[in-house]
Order: sequence, then C-alpha cells, then structure tokens
Amino acid sequence: MKALPDKQCASDPLPTWLLNKCVGGISPFLCQLFNWSLEHGSVPLSFKCAYITPLLKKADLDPADVKSYRPISNLFVVSKLLERLVSSQFVKYLKDNDLLPDLQSAYRAMHSTETAALKVLADILLALDSGDLAMLTLDLSAAFDSVDHDTLLKRLQKSYGLGGHVLNWFASYLCGRVQHVRT
Repeated sequence: MKALPDKQCASDPLPTWLLNKCVGGISPFLCQLFNWSLEHGSVPLSFKCAYITPLLKKADLDPADVKSYRPISNLFVVSKLLERLVSSQFVKYLKDNDLLPDLQSAYRAMHSTETAALKVLADILLALDSGDLAMLTLDLSAAFDSVDHDTLLKRLQKSYGLGGHVLNWFASYLCGRVQHVRT
C-alpha cells in the first residue's frame, strides 16, 4: 500500500500519519474488515459518517453570507480506503466486461472532464462546419446529489449485472449516511 496523503478528518480515530506508520501491522485487520463488509453486503455505520467543514470560497467574500462558503466533506480514512477498493474492483469489472460507454470520461485513463469538453466542442464545430445549427445547454449543479438511489440500484442490477452481496453492499453504502457540520 502506498503512503496516504496526510489529509484527514480531525476526529478520525485512526489518523493518516498513524496508519502510514503502522500499515504493516494493521493491514491484515483492515483486509479482514473489508472482506467482511463485501461478503456480507454491508457498510459499517461509522464508515457512512461525514464531517462537513464550510470554507470560504475566496478571501474577499462576505463571511456572513452562506453562499460564500463551499462545503468540504471528510470521511474517516478507513472508509475512504474501502471506497477505493470497491471503486477499483468495480471499474475493473466494467472494463473487463466492456460495460463502460465509449464516451465515459470518469474512471478511465487518458479521459477527463477536459477530454469530454473537447469532444463536445469538436461535435459542435463539426455541426457548424457542415452548416447545421448547434446549441449546448448544461446544468450540472448538484448532479450527484440528484441521483435517485433506487433507480441507480436498479440500473446496477439490470444494466451491469450486479446482484446478491455486491448489490446489497451498494445499497448499504447509499443508505443511512450521516453528516455533521463543523463551524
């Protein structure tokens, strides 16, 4: 395991620096914990607790205005490790089974929001060059927050073939999440 960045939730019971220092001794226990979570299709409640810290977007903004802040969400480092593990396994499953759409930019090497924007721009320019009209309207505000969990779980099952403990794990991951705001 490579060293984790020294960013962490202030109330994390296992600070990143300590995990990095003791990784050899603690990794068998984390492996057992993560395997238990995956085998039982259940995410521990403490892994679903985020601490939100509001930070000023820019120093010159009005600190009395709520809109001047952006929320920084922190999870415990062990929770983030489990998320990374599941993410890497899920992306591998999607790649191995050719389930990623060709234009999917996230979770793919050599793809990013920049390559997605370049593709959209190229399509618009091609349309204009051939004499067609082109119009683009985007509203990505709170896109992730507006995902319906039941629809997502049904899509994971029907379109991507997930079921059993795997689907239960995703359902457990999505439900019962808690946030605490720090000021």
